[in-house]
Amino acid sequence: MIPADRYYTATHLWVKIENSMATIGITDHAQQQLGDIIFIEFPPLEKEIPKDAECVIVESIKAASEIQAPLSGRVVETNTLLDTKPEMMNKDPYGQGWLVKLWLTDGGDLNTLLDAPAYEAVLKEE
Repeated sequence: MIPADRYYTATHLWVKIENSMATIGITDHAQQQLGDIIFIEFPPLEKEIPKDAECVIVESIKAASEIQAPLSGRVVETNTLLDTKPEMMNKDPYGQGWLVKLWLTDGGDLNTLLDAPAYEAVLKEE
């Protein structure tokens, strides 16, 4: 089930907006494709990250994957739970498995994201 309370990208990220803060994670589909996640490399706090720039590196038993920022923003929080329990990305990708929180620097970036039905259509095409 794809939560309707957030936005998505065609590259299988989710974004939940609260005020000017974006919480970002990978979708259930993405975690299934990656397999067991074993390590996450986060950006430093306060780093400004432009849209589509490398934001996080996720390593699984299959490969290392660069996660590009779906929005421009400043890193205000990383999910430190994943430092010791990276498997939470597999177990709870829409909850405790979130990656980073960005303070948005370009609200116009939101226009590039998909709603839940549009993301479902992307999954059906794959």
